[in-house]
Amino acid sequence: MQGNYSPNAVFKFCPKCGSSGFISDSEKSFTCTKCGFRYFINMGGAVAAIIRNDKNEILFTIRKHEPAAGKLDLPGGFVDLGETAENAVIREVFEELNLHITEMNFVGTFTNKYVYGGLEYQTLDLVFDCSVNSFATIKAADDVSGYVFRNPSSVNPDEIGLDSIKNIVRMVSGK
Repeated sequence: MQGNYSPNAVFKFCPKCGSSGFISDSEKSFTCTKCGFRYFINMGGAVAAIIRNDKNEILFTIRKHEPAAGKLDLPGGFVDLGETAENAVIREVFEELNLHITEMNFVGTFTNKYVYGGLEYQTLDLVFDCSVNSFATIKAADDVSGYVFRNPSSVNPDEIGLDSIKNIVRMVSGK
């Protein structure tokens, strides 16, 4: 994706008073020269689930929407306000695939740049190794157009839409 979608390139007016004196005063904050309002840019929380079948293949989703529509992803999404990461992964897997998580273990964190609506959001993706008791109810829904089980070693990074997911798959496959 070409272009500058960083907050410094996109934010032009103070969200509190509407002044054009809304200036970046550091890599992670803006201050309004008129009303003094200060806005901080923080990472958003997101979750990703690594779910394996009995052949040790990983369950990938296929993205329905931009960014990276049609590319492989892992089940997951943004953490809602007031929600824990654990509850977010349970909710997201159910919304996207109609699956119920029975176990989960925290794997680690990965950073990502997510461009949506002309603005770059930086996320901290919390990854969980998850189990489900059955795939009998699986169906693509929400922002997923499909799903596929794949051996992570056989996935070409160009098939994956988001950098953090590419790094997660590299870690899982040992590449």
